[in-house]
Amino acid sequence: MKFGFDVDDTLINLREHAFHLYNKKLQLTVPIEEFHSLTTLEIHKPFGLSDQEGSKMWNDSLEEIYYTDCLPFPNAVEVIKELKQAGHEIYYITSRPLVHCERSRNWLVNAGFPVDDASFYCGMKDSEKINIIKQLELDYYFDDKPAVLETLFELGPRVFMKHSSYNQHIQLPRIHCWSELKGIVSEIEK
Repeated sequence: MKFGFDVDDTLINLREHAFHLYNKKLQLTVPIEEFHSLTTLEIHKPFGLSDQEGSKMWNDSLEEIYYTDCLPFPNAVEVIKELKQAGHEIYYITSRPLVHCERSRNWLVNAGFPVDDASFYCGMKDSEKINIIKQLELDYYFDDKPAVLETLFELGPRVFMKHSSYNQHIQLPRIHCWSELKGIVSEIEK
């Protein structure tokens, strides 16, 4: 089987990591509960930043956000390694900017994810992910962004949404913890 995974906020807890960095950079102590109640992808509002200030903060902080101590979600590395060891094909499809592709791939490898050069796709817009997913003829695809998954829902791969506060209103199959993927794979193999 062919499995495709978004990276940020699907395999790694990037937005929460950035939330902690914002607290540090702005010398604030906005409670983590504020993060967990966000209904938008953007994280700047609890810090009192306008949309323009929030966009600037995110873009100015990308180096720190992407390459410091952001952690994978629990069980993500282990479960994906198990899929790879069982002979499944694993693909990573991220809309991180092109300038960050090589370092992002290396970061995933260093974090323990099984990444082959030919299985890492980076540098496209979210709307362009669909073309890659169709080209790869994936059987399963996992992402956190509703717009990506809703477009794919009718196109072939079974889609799963990585649960987050900003996507909880969407009615798609979802995964809350990566250990749940073992059950999904067990159902596939029956």
